[in-house]
Amino acid sequence: MSSPIPRPFTQVDVFTDRPTLGNPVAVVHDATGLDDATMQAFTDWTNLSEATFLLPPTDPAADYRVRIFCPGRELPFAGHPTLGTAHAWLAAGGVPRGDVIVQECGVGLVPIRRDGASLAFQAPPLLRSGPLDDETVGRLIRGLGLTPDQVLGHQWCDNGPNWMGILVTDADLVLSLTPDPQILAGLDVGVVAPSTHPDVDFEVRAFFPGNTGLTEDPVTGSLNAALAQWLISSGLAPDAYRAAQGTAMGRAGRVQVRRDADGIWIGGDSVTVIRGDVQVA
Repeated sequence: MSSPIPRPFTQVDVFTDRPTLGNPVAVVHDATGLDDATMQAFTDWTNLSEATFLLPPTDPAADYRVRIFCPGRELPFAGHPTLGTAHAWLAAGGVPRGDVIVQECGVGLVPIRRDGASLAFQAPPLLRSGPLDDETVGRLIRGLGLTPDQVLGHQWCDNGPNWMGILVTDADLVLSLTPDPQILAGLDVGVVAPSTHPDVDFEVRAFFPGNTGLTEDPVTGSLNAALAQWLISSGLAPDAYRAAQGTAMGRAGRVQVRRDADGIWIGGDSVTVIRGDVQVA
């Protein structure tokens, strides 16, 4: 049996400028020749929420193509892996063709802007929107340990991951949640509330199925993108705001949200934590 090929590797902490306080993503550069099973096995081995694999683009408008995996499955799109991959690609010498970086992934082409050291991706169109049905809302209320009067709104926030968004009364309530993994099994759930913290406008938490039951994500770009599309369009949030996520996990993720004439942009800082080679079969 031949030895695995060493491949350049970067681990990036996203939505933070201080290592270990954001959400890490593993980036394998030049994943040419790796099959699906190998990429999935490597992702599961990292014990991170996502790993990405850089490939040559198939669309001439793209700067690179990326495949995004989480434990147990491939994702058509995810936010913090998008920013972390762009950060790693630039740090490795990548040069965009135009004024923005263009990523090719499962949902198509995703533009990424540079603003100094920060990056921001354009929120992809929602695949599903509108209020959740009564049965699902009841399940979320039970699974999150809420009472109906604590829920201010709910919405499908599906932009690849099948997020269900629920707006509750205040940030302290968000941070106190202890979800029931049996009731919420199989659901991708995002919870958001206004915050009175001087540094942020909203507090966010994200729960989704993992290999060992319900998993909490430290900072979630795709969810924040979908929540922004819902909250801003409904007048529940201003055109520009800052969200905190990861607080309940000891992280300090910060997500910058801004709507302009081109759409909604989700951004933040990223920092390289590990750089080297990995042996991937």
